[in-house]
Amino acid sequence: MERSNGRQIPVVVLAGFLGSGKTTLLNHLLHHSGGSRIGAVVNDFGAIEIDAMAVAGAVGDSTVSLGNGCLCCAVDGSELDVYLERLARPSAGIDVIVIEASGLAEPQELVRMVLASEHPRIVYGGLVEVVDAAEFEETRARHPGIDRHLRLADLVVVNKVDRAADPEGVLGLVRSLVERAAVVPATHGRVDPEFLFDRRPAEERVGQLSFDDLHRHGPDADEHAGHLHARYDSLSFASSTPLDPRRLIRFLDSRPEGLYRIKGYVDFGPYDTVNRYAVHAVGRFLRFYPEPWPAGAERLTQLVLIGTGLDAAALRKELEEACGSGTLDAAHADEQGMWGVLRYVPEPEEAGEPEEAVEPGEPEEAVDSGGPAGS
Repeated sequence: MERSNGRQIPVVVLAGFLGSGKTTLLNHLLHHSGGSRIGAVVNDFGAIEIDAMAVAGAVGDSTVSLGNGCLCCAVDGSELDVYLERLARPSAGIDVIVIEASGLAEPQELVRMVLASEHPRIVYGGLVEVVDAAEFEETRARHPGIDRHLRLADLVVVNKVDRAADPEGVLGLVRSLVERAAVVPATHGRVDPEFLFDRRPAEERVGQLSFDDLHRHGPDADEHAGHLHARYDSLSFASSTPLDPRRLIRFLDSRPEGLYRIKGYVDFGPYDTVNRYAVHAVGRFLRFYPEPWPAGAERLTQLVLIGTGLDAAALRKELEEACGSGTLDAAHADEQGMWGVLRYVPEPEEAGEPEEAVEPGEPEEAVDSGGPAGS
């Protein structure tokens, strides 16, 4: 997401119990980043750095060298902000940061740390929970906390569906346990990266390679061609008619299960004739960023919605209804109309500073902190 003070870097928290396939998924993202440069942080909480070594073997040039020269750093939670600051430096050229949590970590705590980051280039990119479809029932018996973790998640990857005796039964059970998260099946951690971040075309990169650039031309470049990947649904929406802020907030408050990401720009017409509003939503997390309209730019609302199992026609109809049937004008732009939107905009005195991070309450509200719609 672009902002007037520069590109923000989404920070994705990748969680799941031991053996669920987190490292495999992370390596898949590194191999298929589409030219984007991924900063990988492995959080082992003092354990032997098996995961860190496994990722470092695949990272190549796709992340920044930190401190002692390690390409991938295993960190304690208290050190996390230090590494986020280093990865967010413009000189690193990082497009997305993925934190792989320890299999025994509390993802809620990592989410809180990301939301509390004081770096203006950092934005929360969602909690991805990985579960092992073949071992899901046994994992729930050993680790009852998994149900709570699933309720926190923005995206749940049901991995190893090829090994499960009843994959559809597992998917149904997981869907019954989540709140509004998108649930996608996967084998070998192969999830389309567009679920998580916008892939930058490799040809845009000058002087820097990401690991997938090297992999693409290697002897195994076609190794997974034709294999099943967890795909996503997407909807693009554009309108020259301004959106009514109240109607848009109602849409966001009631957005359906499976709608994982919303990105783009909104024109609120007479409610703010100076600014357009960049929108960044992931799961239940929501932010609006006002920025002046570029000189000579056509005033359009342009949104992309990404998820799984989406009813594109119904979503498009709701967005069209948010346009107010073309009746929005200065006479209708009362001062209270934008209050719902402004709940998700950083305070004016914070312009150019990191967005406010509200401390979460109970565990199931952790991802709701920072002003998600529907709170």
